[in-house]
Amino acid sequence: MTSLSIDAFSVGYGAHEVLSGITMPLIEDGTVLGILGPNGVGKSTMLRALAGLQTFRGSVHLDGERVDEMPQLRRAGKIGYLPQALPQGTTLIAYEAVISACRAVRPDIPRDHVEKAAEHVFDQLGIRHLAFQALGKLSGGQRQMVGLAQVLVREPKVLLLDEPTSALDLRWQLNVIGVISEIVSARGGICLMALHDINLAMRHCNQLMVLRGDRVLAHGTPSEAITHETLAEAYGILGRIETCSEGRPFLVTDNVCS
Repeated sequence: MTSLSIDAFSVGYGAHEVLSGITMPLIEDGTVLGILGPNGVGKSTMLRALAGLQTFRGSVHLDGERVDEMPQLRRAGKIGYLPQALPQGTTLIAYEAVISACRAVRPDIPRDHVEKAAEHVFDQLGIRHLAFQALGKLSGGQRQMVGLAQVLVREPKVLLLDEPTSALDLRWQLNVIGVISEIVSARGGICLMALHDINLAMRHCNQLMVLRGDRVLAHGTPSEAITHETLAEAYGILGRIETCSEGRPFLVTDNVCS
């Protein structure tokens, strides 16, 4: 069973502290945590730091082991990170890019096993038709899907996804977030993902965290975290949570705060 603890977590750039002293309740196996908040609040910075790509103060433990003390290869095998911007200009086809991403952090796995895992992930995401296309010729949304496949094929314990649907149309947004939720539910592990679409987050995440300033403004289930007060303070909007015919909550925005 995977667990992630974050205690007195602070991160920034030089003298500018973006997030300060964040302590979270233990994040347990099966959690899909949506990280929300306005632009520039530190969502991406937090994920980069948790992935080991930026120094931070405080402590982060994965299954009782300090993340910042893990050897790089071991950390990369346990934590999968998808950034907002993916590399461009590569001549690799999508299939080889996914296989290479897995073998880079899991060199012990035989290639035939990796190939089967890659084919399974392409099928899960519904992108088998992209497998033998050159990455450099794919659209931004298609590259984003292949980038996600590169992360999922490694079967990490923790997924850190920075706006994984930002380049996708509505159909693919629902597909991708649905697949991620299903994987965490079926296989276990933890997913933290930065999102801007509050309705998408409320539908597919079982926990939400709203950042404001350098702190956590709200955390809990979707109904606990997204309230009239939270929306006003975090986003400066007047909004309300309604319930659709299927019993799911959704956000209705009425106006901006005066």
